[in-house]
Amino acid sequence: MQVTSLLSRKRHQHEHGDHDHDHEHDESCSACGHDHSHTPVRLIQTLIGLVFVANAFIVDWVFEKGTMVASASAMFGAILLGYPIVWTAIKDLKHGILSINELVGIAVLAAFASGDYKTAGLVAFFMLMGEIIETRTAEGARASIESLIKLTPTKARRITAKGEEEVPARELAINDVIRIRPGDNVAADGVIVTGQGSFNQANITGESLPVDKKAGDEVFAGTQNLTGVLEVKVTRAGQDTTLGRVRELILAAEKTKLPIMRLIDQYMVYYTPLVLAIAALVWAFTTGSLGEKLNRVIAVLVVACPCAFILATPTAMVAALSAAARLGILIKNVSDIELAARINAFIFDKTGTLTTGRLAVSRLAPRDGTQPAELLRLAASAEKYSNHPTAKALGQLAQEAGVPLVEPNNFAEAPGRGIKADVDGATIVVGRAQWLKDNGVTEDLMKSVDLNETEGFSLIFAARNRQFIGWLGLQDQTRAEAREGLADLKQAGVRRVAMVSGDRQPVATRVAREIACEEAVGECLPQNKVEFVRQTKARGYRVAVVGDGVNDAPALAAGDIGIAMGAAGSEVAIHSATIALMNNDLRRLPFLVRLSRSTRSVINQNFLVGIFFIIGGLTLAAFGYLNPVVAAIMHNAGSFIVIFNSARLVRQGEDLEPYQPATAAAASEPARAPREQSPELKPQLA
Repeated sequence: MQVTSLLSRKRHQHEHGDHDHDHEHDESCSACGHDHSHTPVRLIQTLIGLVFVANAFIVDWVFEKGTMVASASAMFGAILLGYPIVWTAIKDLKHGILSINELVGIAVLAAFASGDYKTAGLVAFFMLMGEIIETRTAEGARASIESLIKLTPTKARRITAKGEEEVPARELAINDVIRIRPGDNVAADGVIVTGQGSFNQANITGESLPVDKKAGDEVFAGTQNLTGVLEVKVTRAGQDTTLGRVRELILAAEKTKLPIMRLIDQYMVYYTPLVLAIAALVWAFTTGSLGEKLNRVIAVLVVACPCAFILATPTAMVAALSAAARLGILIKNVSDIELAARINAFIFDKTGTLTTGRLAVSRLAPRDGTQPAELLRLAASAEKYSNHPTAKALGQLAQEAGVPLVEPNNFAEAPGRGIKADVDGATIVVGRAQWLKDNGVTEDLMKSVDLNETEGFSLIFAARNRQFIGWLGLQDQTRAEAREGLADLKQAGVRRVAMVSGDRQPVATRVAREIACEEAVGECLPQNKVEFVRQTKARGYRVAVVGDGVNDAPALAAGDIGIAMGAAGSEVAIHSATIALMNNDLRRLPFLVRLSRSTRSVINQNFLVGIFFIIGGLTLAAFGYLNPVVAAIMHNAGSFIVIFNSARLVRQGEDLEPYQPATAAAASEPARAPREQSPELKPQLA
């Protein structure tokens, strides 16, 4: 529960209104409205205040209760923790605002005035922690923009009449010709003039496989050239590139988010005047001595301090965050814990989200007389020094299967076509069908192929001394837990599950069929994904978007909740999303939905406890059945009940295995072969 976002925005504008901001800072500030510069100081102050309050509890427990040391420590901690809240309430009043800030201020002051410094400090601590947790998401828009900027090279090799010159990428103009070398990121959108190569453009289009491109094909800024030297004629530069449009989509989607209005904030404007009016009526209608009147009024004010009511949300949020963090779920915006309970539609990206995002060998098809292990050994040995993803997939399978490789001689690679090398004294040619034909292989290579390349399979063929010895099928494989995770979402009450991908429609259809996803849309660019999300929301769905790449970032920001695949995902997507799965286990998504529902239930229970103690306490205090000391005990009892009730959420998810960092997990698990898609695709190495 946030102490205030409006006041933070006003303070930010007041403190920075007379200073110049750079372009990126302006946009980030406008998108979030939080005071970034003060969060670290507030966190340090909050932690120091907590230390003093905790020290008071320790002193009371170890030594005699009520010592001066404990009281002084609690009082100092309460001042450190309560000052920002009380000062915020005062500034709110100056702006004519009456909200929960004043309620919290009164609660802290009443507890402080009654000498219950520890209660004052604890209430202030939980409120400040709620604000600090929420403001963590304020940096999201700015960080995602900075990450996008890093994807585009700052330098480019421009070709002029005088030769090649290195210039800043921002100086590129339309019709400039730039040279792209192997391993370079493309500096601007353009069309290949000369050369050919393989491009990893998953961060823009979502395609899982590298794309071979030649003269006349278009390339995108921010994509990586894997092989070959090319000359590219610039068609779009600067903010007009595809990457630039992705950046603008993120900003636009962030600005369309509305602030979440909490029920408690809508009614707090009436609560404070009501309590003061009740106190005045008790004073007016109480007969007896001045001391008796004063005791009743103090009792009313103390018991009316809505500590339990105020702690209802932040304590539940902290417990839920702890349970989620234990399972590797990073929640950057605590309001999403509440919102996830109402999610009834999930939209998934394909590559890197439902699939691993890496090529793996799924089929070995040797010709008669050649063993599968021999086919793998020759092909992987010949490809040993290639940097192409196909070569890496072959090498990975050979390592996992224990197939020893030999050193290739006379290694030569034709970008986008294949390789040629001498292995064990024989000339081995590995690559596309046309590459083998160009090297003297006359057989009909496609005759024995029973896979469909349009469904996302990448086929390579191998020949030894011009004799065809077999082919290998590679694909981006679906995650082992994807089918189970999606089925569990359905059981949790999610009504619609869809997949959107930049890959071809047949590829999307095949993956959807393997994981039992009811809806699949292929050939989607970033703007198409955003439009799909908006159309789904327009039909009345509460939408969670799950993705990992730069191309997913606008859709992540446009959804009601954005969930990024953290371990294998893009940094941009993680900043644009409000939730990150650190271990890429899709089974965490149903847990997140259930945790959200449990959290909302606990919050409602806490509110009922708070209401019961406030109404009951006010009634008893008004009729003189409570003195100030008993009133303080009663309102503390309500607070402790709320805290213990919220603590139950920490136990959520204990049936799931705890999250392990990638390094630890890798060290503790043996290497595993690529997951089977179906029996006919299993690589046979016998």
